[in-house]
Amino acid sequence: MFDMGFTEMMLIGIVALIVIGPERLPGVARTAGKYIGRLKRFVTSVRADVEQELRADELRQILAEQQRELDTIKSSISEAGREIEKEVGAVEQVGEEISSDLQDAVGTTSDAATDAAPSEPAVAAPQDNTEQSTVTESAATPADEQPQPEADKAAAGQGRS
Repeated sequence: MFDMGFTEMMLIGIVALIVIGPERLPGVARTAGKYIGRLKRFVTSVRADVEQELRADELRQILAEQQRELDTIKSSISEAGREIEKEVGAVEQVGEEISSDLQDAVGTTSDAATDAAPSEPAVAAPQDNTEQSTVTESAATPADEQPQPEADKAAAGQGRS
């Protein structure tokens, strides 16, 4: 608050001693000390409040800046999301076009195959069903599992005993 040197304090003390007198000087000094202490505490409190408000303003500014940055990021993300949705829509549209083209191509191919087929079915020559079933059975089963004639089975059974 006040920066007084030793000589200034001595001068104030001598003037106070002359003006107030030696009997009342200790009481006045005590009262002056109380008021000076209260004044210092008040000044310290006001300074702390001002500093706190300055810090609060600084924090508000930082918070506002961070909020602006978050809003910028949010808008960037929203824009990217919209672009992705557009791309997905375009890909789906291309997929649908390809699908319809494939269906048209398959329909055209099956129509062409129907047109190329003879209108009258060919008559197959009659075959002997017994011969066909034997060929089918032998082709379907491996050589190790082919059925043995009855005579071979009996001989195999007698040889084991």
